[in-house]
Amino acid sequence: MTQSHPLDRPAWSALRTRQRDLARGSDEALRYDQDFAVFAAIGDETEASLRALAALVLQGGPAILLQKDALPPVPGARVEKHRMGVQMVAEALTGGTEIDFLELGDADAAEMLALATLTEPGPFFRRTHRLGDFIGVRQDGLLVAMAGERMKPEGFTEVSGVCTHPDWRGRGYAGALMRVVAARIAARGEVPFLHAYADNRGAIALYESLGFRVRCEMGITVLVAAD
Repeated sequence: MTQSHPLDRPAWSALRTRQRDLARGSDEALRYDQDFAVFAAIGDETEASLRALAALVLQGGPAILLQKDALPPVPGARVEKHRMGVQMVAEALTGGTEIDFLELGDADAAEMLALATLTEPGPFFRRTHRLGDFIGVRQDGLLVAMAGERMKPEGFTEVSGVCTHPDWRGRGYAGALMRVVAARIAARGEVPFLHAYADNRGAIALYESLGFRVRCEMGITVLVAAD
């Protein structure tokens, strides 16, 4: 199995290396433990890999494939939804905004899940907060914004889980928290990366203002078991 770049199939790269302890599956197809994430991945498009992927979907439920290469038909599974996204990397961060933030952890898990459920920054589950470091902002005791880490291929870490409560938007929390998360990743000698829907121009513009640039387009495919 070969790939031109570890970020072409970020979940595959992460589950084969730094996050292998969260991997479920086989040499042909892998997915995250479902308490953490809904992503699945294959290393190539051979028939064996595609059938193994379908088996993971049948056993574990719907999965999201995030990869640069087009996904061929998967025997035993069907595409429930497909959208195009972009993958962005930050090789040099720009600007800087001071923000009072706090470290988030297990004690904040219920509030983090509630905030993510309300704002829908992307799939977020009971233990997603354990995929990496998360930080947040509280106002009047309420968690109103957060950002953290998700997929971790060798040499890279994804910025994810970025969201702000609707009543507290427009104050720059998302961008400021993202900058802190990305700066910490860079300080470890890794490259921060993230994903966005290709038609979400507002989000992309924000990420560009922080120093991210589009690396490539990515297919975002939700697979479910065939009827």
